[in-house]
Amino acid sequence: MPHLLRFLLLSATPANAGRIILQIREQLRLVGVVDPRAARSKKMKGKALANSTDGAILDTLRSGLRFKNMLCEAFLKELKSVDHPRDHKVIDVWLIMLIYANGGALQKSAEKILKSKILQGCIRETLFDQCIHGNTELVKLVGSLVAHIGSGVSYEVSSSLDIMISLTSNHSEELIPISSHITGILDYLESFHEDNLRKVYDIFCHLALAAGFNIGSGGSSVANELLMVVRKQVSNPDMKYRRMGIIGALRIVSTIADVDVNAAVNCSSSQQLNCEEALELLKMSVNSCKFVTLPLIFLYDELASLLESKVLHSAIVEWLGDYLAEFDTSFLADLNNGELSEKYLNDGIEGELWMNLDGDLSPICVNIVPLASTLPQKSQPCLQILPSQFSLLTTVERLINEGSLGGLNALLGCPLHLPSTKHLDGAKWGNLSGLQKKAVCHSLYYAINWIRELLNAFSTQVASRIDNFSQKARDETAVKLLKRLRNLIFLEGLLNAFLKKYPLSLPELQYLGDCSGSTSTSKFNLPKTMGEESMDGTSSNKRQKGRKDKAASERMNPDDKLKQPTVLDAFKRAGVTVSQATNKASSQPSSSGMMSKNIEQEANDPGEFGFVDLMAAPVQLDMQRFKFRSLHTRCLSLLNYSECQDSSCSYLETELPIYLYLLRDLHNKLDNLNPTTKPFLSTYQAKCSQVYCHKSTQEFLDKIQPLFSVLRKHLDGAVSMIKDESESCTDNWSSHSSSAGNPDIPYVVISKSSIATAVCKEILGCYRKLLAFPDLLNQPNMSGLKQLLQTLQPTENFDDILSEFQPSLAPSNVDYLYCGACKMFEDIMDPVRSFSYLLSSDVLITMQSIVNSVVVLLDEPGESNRKNLQIGCSKAIIPFLRKRLGQSAHKLLTADHPSEDAENGCQSKGDLIQKILQIYLRNSDSTTDLLHELSGALSQVPSTKAQGTQDASNGFPTLCSSTIPSWYRVLHEENTGGLNKMIKQALKTRGLPERGSIDTILEEIQKSVKVFVSLIEKCKTHEKVSMHAMAVKHGGKYIDTFLKAFNFLETQFKEHNAIILQMLKELQKATRIIQTICAEAKGYKRTMITSKIPPAKRSMERFLFQVKALLHNCSTEKKFWMGNLKHKDLHGHVVSSQVYGSVDEEDEEQTESDSDTPAAENDNTMDEDDAAAEGSNEAPMEEE
Repeated sequence: MPHLLRFLLLSATPANAGRIILQIREQLRLVGVVDPRAARSKKMKGKALANSTDGAILDTLRSGLRFKNMLCEAFLKELKSVDHPRDHKVIDVWLIMLIYANGGALQKSAEKILKSKILQGCIRETLFDQCIHGNTELVKLVGSLVAHIGSGVSYEVSSSLDIMISLTSNHSEELIPISSHITGILDYLESFHEDNLRKVYDIFCHLALAAGFNIGSGGSSVANELLMVVRKQVSNPDMKYRRMGIIGALRIVSTIADVDVNAAVNCSSSQQLNCEEALELLKMSVNSCKFVTLPLIFLYDELASLLESKVLHSAIVEWLGDYLAEFDTSFLADLNNGELSEKYLNDGIEGELWMNLDGDLSPICVNIVPLASTLPQKSQPCLQILPSQFSLLTTVERLINEGSLGGLNALLGCPLHLPSTKHLDGAKWGNLSGLQKKAVCHSLYYAINWIRELLNAFSTQVASRIDNFSQKARDETAVKLLKRLRNLIFLEGLLNAFLKKYPLSLPELQYLGDCSGSTSTSKFNLPKTMGEESMDGTSSNKRQKGRKDKAASERMNPDDKLKQPTVLDAFKRAGVTVSQATNKASSQPSSSGMMSKNIEQEANDPGEFGFVDLMAAPVQLDMQRFKFRSLHTRCLSLLNYSECQDSSCSYLETELPIYLYLLRDLHNKLDNLNPTTKPFLSTYQAKCSQVYCHKSTQEFLDKIQPLFSVLRKHLDGAVSMIKDESESCTDNWSSHSSSAGNPDIPYVVISKSSIATAVCKEILGCYRKLLAFPDLLNQPNMSGLKQLLQTLQPTENFDDILSEFQPSLAPSNVDYLYCGACKMFEDIMDPVRSFSYLLSSDVLITMQSIVNSVVVLLDEPGESNRKNLQIGCSKAIIPFLRKRLGQSAHKLLTADHPSEDAENGCQSKGDLIQKILQIYLRNSDSTTDLLHELSGALSQVPSTKAQGTQDASNGFPTLCSSTIPSWYRVLHEENTGGLNKMIKQALKTRGLPERGSIDTILEEIQKSVKVFVSLIEKCKTHEKVSMHAMAVKHGGKYIDTFLKAFNFLETQFKEHNAIILQMLKELQKATRIIQTICAEAKGYKRTMITSKIPPAKRSMERFLFQVKALLHNCSTEKKFWMGNLKHKDLHGHVVSSQVYGSVDEEDEEQTESDSDTPAAENDNTMDEDDAAAEGSNEAPMEEE
């Protein structure tokens, strides 16, 4: 058989390759073929040797396909046409593997086809089982897996560990004798992250458990070695090894103390021994971490997570309950009639009770300020473990009381002992010492995290039904949780304001792995030592100012780097103090403070902190948010509740601040799961920021699916609030804030005008994240995608706009739902556009995410029409959605600025306008024609504000003198990108030329050239240095792209020489202007332009040689001739070469056009100073 296959493969030709592949698939059988010599030996019975028939056949196929791409292509083509799972054979899998193993150009194609077949369910697990029928020795398999585990490649390590867990779970008896080969995994522990560490310990726990049930098998050494390693790691002073030991110890406890595992053991003595061993190991772990803060926090969190996921022996739970009984004495203080028995005063810090929800009935308070104000070495570890210990306490309480937290109910409403509000006054704050400020900030920080853990714990009482918990109690608990959210908003706003004036590195309340310690704080440029001198000293202020200036320069807009330095900039660099009275008035946006009119007229002086807007994003806290305790996903269920039962009270006004906080947290969770940009933290640090991370994105999506309808409800409410624009009652927030126990601080305010806008922005951001989730677009998750889209349907019927589809779209199909979601956002944009330009642009970008979602869903490699029918989505909706998206973008570009944005103008929205313009251009019917139209509109914009107003006759109010650089950049980028697509299309059609298609491509390229020339000529009327810099930069890129078309132009020159020569003539106009800009930039030392000159010069030099070669090869070289030109400026005036200091005195050679070219075109000259140095004629040419 191998010889016959070799003969067939060698004799294959393009004509018979398909037939040969078809016969191989139909006739060749690879299942159950066993070498006869192996069958004679009882030890080798059922196993194939390496030199068996199967091995020889596969070796022949591998060598035959290696240099026969036509056979590989024929097979892949044949495999694509196979749709049913029953028609796939074992040989198909092996051929894909062989093509992939041989490498080459078809390797990626083979991988894509295999993945698509697996996703479609055509190639199933049973087929792979048949492929490896009669595997090799188990020792070799284990050795290979261990090698992959130690490879350091993340996906190899994770997959190999999963396979090893499967083997040890199902075949532990067979693996015990060769356990010495598996222990090699322990050598790689240091390189594993926490998930992989858990997998490693699960492997050894399975082996040790099986060895314990088989006395005398020789496997008990696995358990001894595992326990020895874990004990050493737990007692190691290095946190890295101690973390490994904690994980290992708890995995062992979860294995041998698991109720289900012990139920399978018939011997009661074995059950007792397992429980005692687990309890001893747990006690040893707790005692080793008792006096070290971060390991103890990590141990508590891991233990709480373990108790929620597995049912452990009752003795373990009882011991934990006894151990945690000391929580009361450590962190709580008794009250008499809701008041402290004596007032606290220490080191000048006076304490008082905050946020008492139970009033006089509260018997206890959380004793924060006394612990935070004492010496750090005594107080810090105690308060740092408060949230994690409380989390473990509530987990144990729920296990003991069948899910109820009735025994801890007093903690939900009890007050917090915090610094007196008189220390928070702006004037008195400045009199506090550095240690006192630190104590106040730490007290607020611990209070914030205490409330976050309260939400985590008691949200279990409202998120799911508990048998012994009534509906009335559930509603009361939900109201208290909403009040605690008000407390949380208040505290975070205060602490954020304090950190602006007193930068402070906050302590870590959850273990961050390798990110813990000083390395984490250094990433945020926070002071390492917090004393009076570090804050009040002038040297520290200078360092902070330098850091801020550096951070501001790093965040600078790319367009700002192209701006000409102003006189004020020069003064600042020279150290001259500039009055900031006008700067503050002009630079502070009217909407950034989000302050309502009644706040502006407030007589109270905000003092040092200014007005603290609780609705503004807490930027200072967000920089250190990774140190905070994370809110669990179940806390988001509070979005369904309302604390206001009175129908006369507008919930939009009173509840939206609470919902905004939860929506921001949801947005952050979605961003961590599917980040669009590189996270601010490192990869490991970002991963560690969520202690209670989900095993998969799918698990998270399952938990938040009930929130889809809630998001739509709050979006509609916020939009209706924007539509009404009614004056809200100023006392609603303050009254609810008072009922939640928040102290009255005059400078803490709520900007009501910004609440609705902020809520809309967060919900739109959540929608964009959800629509971009790859897991949500998989076929198994179609129900989740449909559920999301169903909540995005418009309230009114929209079938009239779908009349163009034949046959009509079915309302139950995904394509109908996508169209409805697009229409819903269109309906939202109309009222929002008149209120906020920024918010309406967010709506537009969300519409774009809908289009992107459809494209990803339908344009996957290997996707067939059959699958499109299965998911109920047709590609016909993509042009429809793009058209609607382009129309919406056009509405925004032609809309007048609303009153909210009028004072800011267009200049602050440069990046936003670029994005909208890109959407408009990329979703139009003819991008080239639209580019030509918009390039003409640029000519109607005055070069300066003094020459005209924004209300130009170009039809685009967003196109003005301040935004023209943004428009100019986008038009250049889109024009160059469009030309690149045209050239690729031209090169594809070169093999099968069609007269009509060639003419169309050449016409489109010519249009693109005209747009390019028109954009470059704008530099004659607009003297902004930023525009000239972009002309040089993008001009060089465009010429580089055009160079790719010369092979195509040369093949078409004979039939289309007129249009090709016209293109080159048009391009010469642009290159001359670019040369002149370069000459002036060098003469006047405009550094922002000169840095872009070398690549542009090189591109134009290559263009010159390519044109000369084209004309020479096409026997029209006489149209290319040389001449001398004078130096002229952009306006055509002759200037002396000495005007530009760096320009050479002698005239440079330049190609001239024939006499029929207008003199005005020849008057445009260029800088020739680089031509002599580069040894060529740098100037562009003209043709007859």
